[in-house]
Amino acid sequence: MNVLTSFRIALRAISANKLRAGLTMLGMIIGVGAVIAMVSIGQGAQASVTSQIESMGTNLLFVRPGAQTTGGVASQAGTRPTLTYEDSQAIAADTSLPVSGVAPESDTFAQIIANGQNTNTRVIGTTDAYSSVRNVTVDQGEFITPQAVEARSLVAVIGPTTATNLFGDNSPIGQSIKISVQGRPGMSFRVVGVTQAKGGTGFGSQDDQVIVPITTLMQRLSTQRTAQGTQNVSSVNISVTNQDQLSAATTQIGDLLRQRHRVTQDDFTIQSQADTLQAASSITGVLTLLLGAIAGISLVVGGIGIMNIMLVSVTERTHEIGIRKAIGAKRRDILLQFLVEAVVVSAIGGAIGILLGAGIAHIISGIQISGSTLNTAVTANTVLLAVGVSVAIGVFFGIYPAARASSLNPIEALRYE
Repeated sequence: MNVLTSFRIALRAISANKLRAGLTMLGMIIGVGAVIAMVSIGQGAQASVTSQIESMGTNLLFVRPGAQTTGGVASQAGTRPTLTYEDSQAIAADTSLPVSGVAPESDTFAQIIANGQNTNTRVIGTTDAYSSVRNVTVDQGEFITPQAVEARSLVAVIGPTTATNLFGDNSPIGQSIKISVQGRPGMSFRVVGVTQAKGGTGFGSQDDQVIVPITTLMQRLSTQRTAQGTQNVSSVNISVTNQDQLSAATTQIGDLLRQRHRVTQDDFTIQSQADTLQAASSITGVLTLLLGAIAGISLVVGGIGIMNIMLVSVTERTHEIGIRKAIGAKRRDILLQFLVEAVVVSAIGGAIGILLGAGIAHIISGIQISGSTLNTAVTANTVLLAVGVSVAIGVFFGIYPAARASSLNPIEALRYE
């Protein structure tokens, strides 16, 4: 007997007991549907995080201060005030470095007041290079100009969320906002631009921030200084000319900063965007695996249901098995017949489950949860995995009933009523 014949027999056996076969498939339908839906949520989150990181710019290096040490105890990285605005200028001026842009960054949190409204958000001091290095696009108005940095102008570019919070549907261009740091009297800034929305919520959202010239922030808003009395920056964002040169650029920039700081042990850290992306992908990958594993438990339950119904089928068709063996059917023919039947039940249930899971993923995609948009992504790999798992479960849980059927003694089987 060939596989095609076994397949036709399996379909006849399933159609003869439609309700029982449907209930058996239900376990597989729910299991596969749950796996598809859960994995799609995890992959959607992974794609969203990757998109958010890549939206900050490409081929980036982030230079940050090292850790402050007090009494031999090191605190977290970034607390040591050693990185200066002059360091960023030295990096930008060194033509031997494979960099295409350098944007220093100093930040603080402040109360922003305008139009009878107020909000507390992050204020970033930077230069005109920030727009190209960090891939910031202006939706209205213009970005900070080199002249504004040079003149320490009281101008600001705000994010779309900040603009909505302060001005509602009105255009903020040309309007004044007051920036108050640590309870000090607010200082008036003129809004010259609104950045394009990038999405993302919570701490560090690129849509909820205020950007001002770094020279203005250093002189009028921030009082942080290095041990030498110069004002420090929180980070230096560097765009490398080519991704293949990230490693070389890291080494050369490290050598330059060690020479400038006159240290043998680094008082700074250099991290690439690739490191951040890899760490984020690892976390979301584990999340996706966990969601898939939780949903996969229902697949085991569905597989046990298939084994149970196939054992019942073997018992009901014992006389049939005896007749087939008596007229010449071999043991492998009986084994193949029941194994194919188990796989067909599992595969049909899996196919319906894929459609169900994809439908659920489509329905929940775009739902807002606590201010965040839930995105899903059903990929070809996920569908192929679901198909493979469905067939594998059919084989695994169908092998025992098939083996039991094939091992029946034909004489005893013919006597069975």
